[in-house]
Amino acid sequence: MAKAEKCMIIGAAPVEDSAVFDEFDPKEYFIICADGGYDTAVKYNIVPDCIIGDFDSTKYEIPETKNVIKLPAEKDATDTMYAAYVGMKLGYREFLMVGCLGGERFDHTYANYNVMYYISQNSGNAIMADSKSKVFMLKGRKLTLSDMKGYTVSVFPFGNSNCTVTYEGLKYPMNADTLTTGELLSGISNEIIENKASVKVSAGCALVIVMK
Repeated sequence: MAKAEKCMIIGAAPVEDSAVFDEFDPKEYFIICADGGYDTAVKYNIVPDCIIGDFDSTKYEIPETKNVIKLPAEKDATDTMYAAYVGMKLGYREFLMVGCLGGERFDHTYANYNVMYYISQNSGNAIMADSKSKVFMLKGRKLTLSDMKGYTVSVFPFGNSNCTVTYEGLKYPMNADTLTTGELLSGISNEIIENKASVKVSAGCALVIVMK
């Protein structure tokens, strides 16, 4: 690995302020910019280790260096998925995805959930974050949420029709209960009521969204 044990992927969705970079110091990560994510790197004076994409959404000129990977405009996967693929080929298994939520293209946000699923299916972990939200993909593990009392937590099966979950420290508890897509029992809008809470997924895979 080049300089860190973790990889930060910066996507093309707008990053409106530096809060996420204040919380997650880019200096602690190997930085991959996916296409328009390079504009965010320039904006916040972040030096990427790799830049990848077809560069159809960048306003700054991409430098001509060996760390730039040019992709064709017509391809089967998104620039962000290719960035995750490159990161995993380099040996990274811990990923932070920034600039991957919101923006003008909801389909790209949903595609980024699939990037997280790809990482989880290949023995990795990913967090997607902005200044107000954190998104996790859980498979066979427990997520501990510390000092987030009052935050909203939503849990959805992902990549399969159901998942088995246990909550601790949330307003509406679950104990090895099953969430199923299309059923009345929903994982939407729970609330953290303790200083230390957790979500455990013992079967299936779940998308967990934590919001201020």
